[in-house]
Amino acid sequence: MPQKDIEIEISSDGEVKVHFKGIKGQKCLEYSKLFERAVGNTKTQEFTSEFYEPESQVGADISLEIK
Repeated sequence: MPQKDIEIEISSDGEVKVHFKGIKGQKCLEYSKLFERAVGNTKTQEFTSEFYEPESQVGADISLEIK
C-alpha cells in the first residue's frame, strides 16, 4: 500500500500550512475538511499534480477527535 504523509507546518505567527502527500485525486479534500474543522477556515488552497491523478482504490476511514 502506498505511503500517505500529512505534513503540518505552523509559523511563528500561527499560520498553519498542511501538505498532503501520497493522497491522489479529490480524496485529499476529505482530509482537508477534517483539518479545517480542527484549525479553522482555509485561506488559500493549492493543488499538486497528485490531485489530478486517479484516486487509488484503497479505502480509508478518517476521523478526528477535537477536545
